[in-house]
Amino acid sequence: MASTGAARLILASASPRRRDLLAQIGIVPDAICPTDIDETRRKDESPRALAQRLAREKALACPEEGYVLAADTVVALGSRNLEKAADAAEAEAFLRLLSGRAHQCLTGIAVRAPDGRLSARTVLARVKFKRLTDRDIADYVASGDWKGKAGGYGIQGAAGAFVTGINGSYTAIVGLPLYETKALLEGMGWKKASH
Repeated sequence: MASTGAARLILASASPRRRDLLAQIGIVPDAICPTDIDETRRKDESPRALAQRLAREKALACPEEGYVLAADTVVALGSRNLEKAADAAEAEAFLRLLSGRAHQCLTGIAVRAPDGRLSARTVLARVKFKRLTDRDIADYVASGDWKGKAGGYGIQGAAGAFVTGINGSYTAIVGLPLYETKALLEGMGWKKASH
C-alpha cells in the first residue's frame, strides 16, 4: 500500500521492455495506460522532434490521474525514420540499410504531473552495426524478434550480436533512458512510495 500523499505513477505504454527497465531501478508503475495516438511523421519533422512529440502526446492522451510517464523511440538513418517494420520483408530491408553503418536511436520521454504540468526531453544514442551477411539477416528475420520494434530490431535480443559500438545510453536504445527518466520524474515532484 502506498503511503499517504504519494501520487500514482502511470506508464503510458504497453511495452514490457519499458516495465522491465523501470523495475531495474526499483520503480513499479501503479497502472499501465497504453495510448492510441496517430504516430505518423509530419512533413519536414525531424526524428528528434517526432520522438519528443509522440512522447508528449502519449502523456497527454492518458486519462489516468497521477504522474504519467510516456516514451517513444525513433530509429533514424540520417533524416530517414525507420519505424516498426510492418512485415518480414520490411524488417529485412531495414537490416540491409543498417548493415555496416551507424544510426541514431532517439527516445523521447515525457512526464505529466497531477497538476497538468508537462516536461519532456529527448535522449540520443548512436549505434554502429557490423556488416551483416545474408545469413545474419535471414536468421534474425526468421526469429521474429524484430516484431514491434523501431528499426526492425531489438538490441536486447539476438541483434545485440550485430552491434560493434554504442555512443550514449544503452537503456535509451532499449526504449527508456533510466537516468533521464528518474531525473525527470523527480524533477516533476514524483516520489517513490514507501511500503
